[in-house]
Amino acid sequence: MVIRSKAATPRAGLRWWRLLGGAVRGEAGMSTVEYAIGTVAAAAFAAVLYTVVTGDAVTGALEALVQRALSANL
Repeated sequence: MVIRSKAATPRAGLRWWRLLGGAVRGEAGMSTVEYAIGTVAAAAFAAVLYTVVTGDAVTGALEALVQRALSANL
C-alpha cells in the first residue's frame, strides 16, 4: 500500500501549476510590449535625426567642414 502525503496528490500539483502558470503568463507579454515601444521610439529618433541631418543648415556646415579639410595646408 502506497501512502501519499496531501502535498503529493495530483490535485495539489495542478493547483501549483495553475498558480505558477498565471504568474508567468502575466509577465510574458511585458517584454514584447517593451520591445515594440523601444522599436517605435528608435524609429522615431532615426526619423528626426534624418530630418535634422538632411536639413540645409547641417548640410551646409558639413560641406564647409569638408572644404576646409580639403584645402588645409600641410
